[in-house]
Amino acid sequence: MWQAAMAGLLLGLVSSFHCVGMCGPLALALPVHRLQRTQQVIAVILYNTGRVITYAALGALFGWLGRRIYIAGFQQWFSIAMGVIILLLAFFYYYQQRPFSPGWLRNFHSSIQNGMGRLLLSPRLPHYLLLGMANGLLPCGMVYLAIAGTLSTGSMGESVLFMTFFGAGTLPAMLILSFLGFRIKLSLRQQFKKAVPFIIAGMAVLLILRGLNLGIPFVSPVMARSPQPVISCH
Repeated sequence: MWQAAMAGLLLGLVSSFHCVGMCGPLALALPVHRLQRTQQVIAVILYNTGRVITYAALGALFGWLGRRIYIAGFQQWFSIAMGVIILLLAFFYYYQQRPFSPGWLRNFHSSIQNGMGRLLLSPRLPHYLLLGMANGLLPCGMVYLAIAGTLSTGSMGESVLFMTFFGAGTLPAMLILSFLGFRIKLSLRQQFKKAVPFIIAGMAVLLILRGLNLGIPFVSPVMARSPQPVISCH
């Protein structure tokens, strides 16, 4: 469990640079300036807590799917397949400078953005929690990468822990951004954007190595093909 937590935290810390560059403008656009100082702090904390709640919920959902794959005995090959797919998407992102997004996913994100717009028209403290939860569903290559990692875990608990700590890893940078209000230059944001496909490709390689069962601690540990039957002796 601690390995899942540490892996999620490290990925979140690395992703926080991308979050500040890409999602920073949205965080700075939150209408907290109308609130008193104490309420501003609460609103920012609620917003970022909402993001972590969504990440944990995604961890539970995709962890459940990953558990089904594990029970079926396909976890090893699924990890390799996911790594190859993510590697191909990273190349697509590198050459097209935009993530691959099917039509149904774009429609879903559009509905999320419309809902966030309505919440921003009449902001109340509970709305900041909902805004954060909605923000966790917006398109983000690093979130997709984290979800791919949860699918290769062996239990739902590990997946939830992984995604929760992934969200926690993004908190320091996002909280500093919200409280200090500094803005990232466009040139620096472009550098963050250029680094994304390389980070995604690195994670894809790790998923492939994980599925190869090379016996390398933390990188490619030996995975059981499926849970072994319990032997009862009487």
